[in-house]
Amino acid sequence: MTTEEQIVNAARKVFVRKGLQGAKMQEIADEAGINKALLHYYFRSKDKLFDHIFTEAFQQIIPSLRQSLNEKADIVIFIQFFVPFYLNFIQKNPYLPQFIMHELSQNPERIAGLAHAQNFPFDSLKVLIDKAIKEQQIRFVEPENLIINMLALTIFPFVARPMIEQIIFKGKQEAYENFMQKRADDIIQTILTSLRPI
Repeated sequence: MTTEEQIVNAARKVFVRKGLQGAKMQEIADEAGINKALLHYYFRSKDKLFDHIFTEAFQQIIPSLRQSLNEKADIVIFIQFFVPFYLNFIQKNPYLPQFIMHELSQNPERIAGLAHAQNFPFDSLKVLIDKAIKEQQIRFVEPENLIINMLALTIFPFVARPMIEQIIFKGKQEAYENFMQKRADDIIQTILTSLRPI
């Protein structure tokens, strides 16, 4: 692992615990096992480090989403692609939901600005949804509602993991993980059932 990777990994942990405002560069340096001067050599400020982590995470998903929203795609194919893809992405980046939720409560404008800079292909997805409605492939639904429903169904079990694991699965981590392995199919079926033309 490179020094930069050590710093980024350490910063993720500190940002999840403390958020951007509460995190200190010295704490990140200590977590990474380096001195503060070396931390500043790689990342001049806490803000630059935060932006790097956020951007790096979203750059893992945006190209694949754009590719899946090509002219031949339809909304059913996209949903079948998006749900397992996004669940897998969050499983590989388990810090991200809490990281974003914490910052949304502290500085929503900053997170909104960073997300906007990633050019998430909302407009292309809206076109795909509108096309499916016109072709009566799905019932009428506001594109924004469908997008939010897909995100909520995938993100919530990660954000609420402590509650779900303790209350629903009686503290059994393995039961929660088994549940999450089957979660993609259940989400896809829930969404597609809700979209059936009336």
